[in-house]
Amino acid sequence: MSVVLAGLPLLVVIAALIARQSTGRSAVFGLVAAVLVAASTFGFGWADAADTLRGWSVLVIEVVLIVGGGIAFAEAGRRNGDQAVISGWLRGRLGSGLAPALAVVHGVTPLAESLTGFGVGVAISVPLLVALGFRGHRAPVIGLLGLCAVPWGAMGPGTLIAAELAQVGFTEFGVMSALLSLPVFIGAGVTAALVAGGDGRRLRAVVLATASGLVLWGSIWAANILFGTAPAGAVGAAVTLLVHLLVHRLRGVKLAMTARELRALLPYGVLLGGVLTTSVLVRLADAGDTAWRHLSSPALWLAVAVLVTLHAHLGQLRPTLRHAGATWWHVGPATGLFIFLGAVMAVSGMSDQLADALAGLGEGYLFLVPFIGGAGGFITASNSGANAMFAGPQAQAAATLGASVLPVAASQNVSASLLTMATPSRVELARRLCPDEPEMTPVLRPVLGFTLVLLPVLSVFTVLVA
Repeated sequence: MSVVLAGLPLLVVIAALIARQSTGRSAVFGLVAAVLVAASTFGFGWADAADTLRGWSVLVIEVVLIVGGGIAFAEAGRRNGDQAVISGWLRGRLGSGLAPALAVVHGVTPLAESLTGFGVGVAISVPLLVALGFRGHRAPVIGLLGLCAVPWGAMGPGTLIAAELAQVGFTEFGVMSALLSLPVFIGAGVTAALVAGGDGRRLRAVVLATASGLVLWGSIWAANILFGTAPAGAVGAAVTLLVHLLVHRLRGVKLAMTARELRALLPYGVLLGGVLTTSVLVRLADAGDTAWRHLSSPALWLAVAVLVTLHAHLGQLRPTLRHAGATWWHVGPATGLFIFLGAVMAVSGMSDQLADALAGLGEGYLFLVPFIGGAGGFITASNSGANAMFAGPQAQAAATLGASVLPVAASQNVSASLLTMATPSRVELARRLCPDEPEMTPVLRPVLGFTLVLLPVLSVFTVLVA
């Protein structure tokens, strides 16, 4: 009976979301259920609740500030025209056919999503794909497949949540998530190549897609090691996009930029450069466990990047923050509440109960890890929410079985992120960005099919590594 009660908060969240309640309201229902069950069954008192609130408040504040900063940065770039300028420059250099599709899937969308998060990468890439000549369902499908690096979306708050709940190092966790993302990156590229069509040479398309995916995988893996997890997705995607552009340069395409185009890139350089430089300095000073680590927080540098973006348009600062605040209200508080939900379940012992039940499945449980994570990602449309719900129990179940916690938690992270690209809200956003607004089914079918094929592949990877 205690196992059923331990899982009740998660069931409450799932039921609320199925009933089409907002994410925030669903998180409130789940947190209230968790507190009531923890108090009535697991001896979780007010003192425990206060300690949990204090212990997790720093993480929650950092995560919600990263979320708000990413939204504000995207809105600032839209208002001052930087996004349009950069998209126009890319449109003139990528050409048409397979090459630009792969550049978007492994470069443009992951870069935009890593810097901002929450589907902004799709909002930038789909109009670009339409301008590059992709019609019908192809533009939204290719744009959604670019959400293959969501573990590093918005500078990685969802991955940070999972690392904290699984009690593993953030950098080590990012490296393992990168390793397990290999089939995701290659699979997204191959699927995009098949959707993009072209001259009919499918073998060539698959080979090029695989090579592009390997570049993204190697770049993100190396960036995790060299610079830390938070900026790794942006760095890896930027390197991959640069490789694609250099290939076009070898074919005679000029990569020169005007002064306006260079100014449009400046805020991105400040954001990435700031996070990278301070991350290295904090690591060299061995100050990762001190207050100095906040100097390398994406929350700080996103705020700086917003000011740099609007330095010549300060009149747009207030409407930008107003719009960002309204958008943040739909996702920020819910993210924080999901973190507290996971913390209450972990501290009270509810996660232990769920972990024991999962471990009771034996070694076969490891094969199910990505399916549990994927279900969380599909239900919440957020790897932050999915990790807050399931990362703790999954990690503890692995420990109970005597398996390695790090790859199991990373599998949860990667699979939860994978299924966010197939959620109805993301699919609806992608198709509505197209002038002809294709039907839902032709967009959803290839994306959902890709994710469902990848889940058993991730299961095999999880069993082998764990």
